[in-house]
Amino acid sequence: MDLILTAIAEMAQPFRMLMLVTGVFAGLVVGVVPGIGGLFAMALLIPMTYNMDPYAAFALLLGMGSVTTTSDTIPAILFGVPGSVGAAATVLDGHAMAKKGEAARAFGASYSASMIGGVFGALMLAAAIPVMRPLVLYLKTPDFFAICAFGLSIVAILAGSQPLKGLAAAMLGMLASFIGIDSIAGVERWSFGQIYLWDGLPISLVFLGLFGLPELASLLMRGSIQGNAERPTYAGMWQGIRDTLREWPLVLRCSAIGSLLGAVPGIGIAVLDWIAYGHASRRPGPGPKFGQGNVRGVIAPESANNAKEGGSLIPTIAFGVPGSASMSILLGAFVIHGLVPGPDMLGKNAAITVSMVLSIAVANIVGAVTCLLLTRQLARIAQVSAAILVPLVITFIVVGAYQTNMSAFDFLLVMLVGAVGMAMKELNWPRSAFSLGFVLGPSLENYFFLAYQISGWAWLKQPLVLILLGLAIAGVVRQTVSWIKARGNADALPPALPDIAASSALTLLGVSALVTALLDFPFEAAIFPAITAGLLALFSLLTTIQTMLRWRKPVPASGADVTPVGEWQPSDGPAMKGNLTVLGLCLALAFLVLLAGHLTATFVFVAGGIWMLGSRSLNMTLAVAAGTTLCIYAVFDLLASQPWPAPWLAGLVKAF
Repeated sequence: MDLILTAIAEMAQPFRMLMLVTGVFAGLVVGVVPGIGGLFAMALLIPMTYNMDPYAAFALLLGMGSVTTTSDTIPAILFGVPGSVGAAATVLDGHAMAKKGEAARAFGASYSASMIGGVFGALMLAAAIPVMRPLVLYLKTPDFFAICAFGLSIVAILAGSQPLKGLAAAMLGMLASFIGIDSIAGVERWSFGQIYLWDGLPISLVFLGLFGLPELASLLMRGSIQGNAERPTYAGMWQGIRDTLREWPLVLRCSAIGSLLGAVPGIGIAVLDWIAYGHASRRPGPGPKFGQGNVRGVIAPESANNAKEGGSLIPTIAFGVPGSASMSILLGAFVIHGLVPGPDMLGKNAAITVSMVLSIAVANIVGAVTCLLLTRQLARIAQVSAAILVPLVITFIVVGAYQTNMSAFDFLLVMLVGAVGMAMKELNWPRSAFSLGFVLGPSLENYFFLAYQISGWAWLKQPLVLILLGLAIAGVVRQTVSWIKARGNADALPPALPDIAASSALTLLGVSALVTALLDFPFEAAIFPAITAGLLALFSLLTTIQTMLRWRKPVPASGADVTPVGEWQPSDGPAMKGNLTVLGLCLALAFLVLLAGHLTATFVFVAGGIWMLGSRSLNMTLAVAAGTTLCIYAVFDLLASQPWPAPWLAGLVKAF
């Protein structure tokens, strides 16, 4: 108790509290802007802590890191654009709720679940630090592989009524994750001689393109986020809070998932987010189906991703093994301030450790309360015209994407993945399954080879491995049986020639990848890509056969409920127009950034985009363009300052 009182007294000093609040608001801003991410922001803040004492320094850093997964739900719910990789699962049901006019309810549920999850994670950190070292040391590489395999089994749930498409999409995601320099044999895999691809496809850009651009195309065709004229009210927000409180067992279970898996090095936030979502979807309860606006699909991932911060700090403090990528950067702050992870953090520096727990708890409360106070105003954005919203969001996506590698290839990658996401959405290939495969692919490969090199095949006999793999198999079997029982509804779906063309193309892609992997890569680098490519070809071929067997079956009568669980909307002329318009806008902005610089490009693009999409108020158009340019300058020049390359126009002027 004396230790806790000492830590409270230290943190109560005005400057330290100011740093905590500053970190919270910086984290909220970072979470809202797609493409930056907490990892980048923490790297930027560390130099600012050089002259601070450890209490103030870690209050600033942990305050920022604890709430990026709170505010990243704002673009996820409103636009279907994950503010960070930790919000990808929230997109599925959160954005569906916003389209139904339930944005305020989704925000209320999200923020209250985030607050409870964050505080739960801090309490888990406080309770687990003394006993965490032996527990984490007990987990071996095979156990990590089994955890990842269990996470991949969730793809059976995410696929809904289209299991073959879901499995094929997961294999496609895994195959995409193998692009780059192989970490085991050190050879290039499908990088086509491009240095840009040596480090693989950046996960933030993949998620922006996969989820963000297709939803913006849909938004453009709807005219606004919310499909009706109902105004957001505080009643909607309180309903969301009541949903969270009513689902308190789910909140606690998913918070435990976030804390426990967050403490396991190598299990990233994107993985545990989907595991929590899959856990919730096993017991859907009343209300809409998952993927169509079920509030439990918002509560579960938001509880888990905020609890992760406390969990990932456990191995970092206990013995200097970072529980996440952001914790690896935080270890640099430990060195700067003369702190050594291990016994000292529970001995002479125990007060600092307790202050970290307090920082995480207070940051989550302050962040959630701040967002809750803004919920009604944020929900009003759902009524704003798409002619204004689409150019604004595209600006932040494209400019934010450029922050990843400061390369023109960043623009190209977002647009290419966006085109793939649009095709997957229109043809009912689950993007969530693709993202899960993309996230888990490298981990599965690395853990498999480490386990095999250490103990051969004997690791398959370990108890925890058997339990987790058994649960994974049971989950897939259970979902498959459910699909077989309900396949009559799925069989009623009218087949389409584009669907057959897509699955056939993926079959050819899988065969080509299999051949090149076996012929061009050494065994260590080829085995996992070859298995993945073979499965992609198999599942895609089965999908083609299944679709062709349904060919020419009568279309159900009007009004029949044939919509599967997932994200399907039939492809038509307006959808194609929206997709092409969004891709064209992204291409135009990318060209303008390279031609005239990001600030000039922002003003010209936003003004021109709003005017082109239908706004006829010149004053409003110029005001929005100027405000957006100011925001871009504040975020990407002041907050996240990076050296921008010289615009082409500047080079031409100098040349003449």
